[in-house]
Amino acid sequence: MYGDSRFRGYSPGLFRKDLAAGLIVGIVAIPLGMAFAIASGVRPEYGIYTVIIAGLLVSLLGGSKFQIAGPTGAFVPVLFAIVMEHGYENLLIAGLMAGVLLVVLGALRLGSIIRYIPRPVTIGFTAGIAVIIFSGQIAHFLGLRHVKKKESFHENMYEIALHIGTVNLYSVATALICLAVLLLTQRLTAKIPGALAGLVAASLAAVCFFSGKVDTIGSAYGAIPSKLPEFNFPVLTLEGMIALLPAALVIAMLGGIESLLSAMVADRMGGDKHKSNKELIGQGIANIAAPLFGGIPATGAIARTATNIKNGAASPLSGIVHALVVLCVLLIFAPYASHIPLAAMAPILMVVAWNMSERREFVHVLKTRTGDSIVLALTFLLTVFADLTTAVAAGLVLAAVLFIKRISGTLSVGGSIPDREDKEVRAAAPAGCACPQISLFAVEGPLFFGTSPVFLDSINDHLSRCASSPILVLRMDEVTDMDTTGEAALAEVCGTIRARGGTLLLSGTNASVRRVLDVSGLSDSIGSKHLFARMGEAVPFALSLLKGSRCPSCRRLDFDETAELSRFGLKTGLTGLRPKPTGANWAQS
Repeated sequence: MYGDSRFRGYSPGLFRKDLAAGLIVGIVAIPLGMAFAIASGVRPEYGIYTVIIAGLLVSLLGGSKFQIAGPTGAFVPVLFAIVMEHGYENLLIAGLMAGVLLVVLGALRLGSIIRYIPRPVTIGFTAGIAVIIFSGQIAHFLGLRHVKKKESFHENMYEIALHIGTVNLYSVATALICLAVLLLTQRLTAKIPGALAGLVAASLAAVCFFSGKVDTIGSAYGAIPSKLPEFNFPVLTLEGMIALLPAALVIAMLGGIESLLSAMVADRMGGDKHKSNKELIGQGIANIAAPLFGGIPATGAIARTATNIKNGAASPLSGIVHALVVLCVLLIFAPYASHIPLAAMAPILMVVAWNMSERREFVHVLKTRTGDSIVLALTFLLTVFADLTTAVAAGLVLAAVLFIKRISGTLSVGGSIPDREDKEVRAAAPAGCACPQISLFAVEGPLFFGTSPVFLDSINDHLSRCASSPILVLRMDEVTDMDTTGEAALAEVCGTIRARGGTLLLSGTNASVRRVLDVSGLSDSIGSKHLFARMGEAVPFALSLLKGSRCPSCRRLDFDETAELSRFGLKTGLTGLRPKPTGANWAQS
């Protein structure tokens, strides 16, 4: 811990605060660890192992001062699907692979990228996960018999409906006792963990009054061993790792998102600033180590992290204490855990699902009736009825499409005319310039793949109405950025004008746009003498390219120079004269 800035200014007083916070969070983590493991389709002790190992390593190596890591509800549907398809042993391999991916993401300093996932996508899949967790506990709450766990939501609902006649009233009573004590404890005091109080009360009631009439952890899974499992490195094969890669990617993505969201919540509550890349590396190492001891994937737990801060945590030492508390409980009290009724675990997970559902944000986004509402609804429905991978991919694609559609409207391609008062270009004129030979256009906004069609349509529409040998001056001062698609669109315009014997002039390209032009070779194609820093340099050059023979009969007279040339031509009848323009209006612009 020497040199760790998270321990700067540490004192004995802060140590006492960390001990108290770690003790409370450790007690909170025990029932949640077992409940999430059972909901994920594995034995309850695997959740305890995860709390100990992942919680310890994330507190030691992570980038947040207050982060508490362990199994979370967000992982439940993902891990359950992996267990159903590949089995527990392969879940461990997928978790290990995900840990490696997280370390790589952190090492490449990509932690900030995860923060750019659209909010409607995260709300959508979080609410969908909450529905899956809640619905998955209905069978345990009611004590239904012979219900087969399925991968899909609708199949599980059909199983529940099919066996609804096997309701066990003793299980319902046990679940209601747990739920009532949990909610009452949360309302009356923050000092006692509601989940633990409900679990103890329901377990005592079941042992004293419903003994042998409700399913327990012992009857379903056997006794929980009072020790950590031995180190066991899984057998890795290339074929197996390829098959598990999609699952590992989902675990890594979800783990990264959840951990960084939790770290940001901790920052707001604790007044600290986490290091996102270090946090990803810490989470990755934890997920590499946990499977080696039988643990399931873990991430930052928002509720437990908030509990840690509310109880006075001052440093990562509280997270270390929390892991050690769980270890002591495992070693001393594990045999008693076999008496915990499964019906008592159900309301704990239901309350977790209710709290994580982000129902207020969900309704708020839906009420906006915008593209975000569609992204939210699509992500939510696909999470519930398909799978998380499909849901997130579809949500991101739709969000990207809608973003491109919105951003395409930010590009403005406006025809300009000279403004004699400002000696500059007024970019609010009708499309094109009134001058038959010179067209002035101001381009404003990003010129990239989403806006290039707008740019091309505007310029090509104008060129279709122009006479031969057009001179097009594009003012690019307000072009904020350009990608290769935008460069290709500009190259197409250049080719079109050149094919008609005309000239393209650019004015005011910034450094990033000019770099794209130079690297692509378009600067050379346009010609360095046709690239200008200011409009005051581009317009006089354009005037020097005028065909003087066309000016005497023209009545547009947008430039002082063409007005003078027209008057001179009308007086003398010299229609072939091409004088050198003075550029009087543009020299200082």
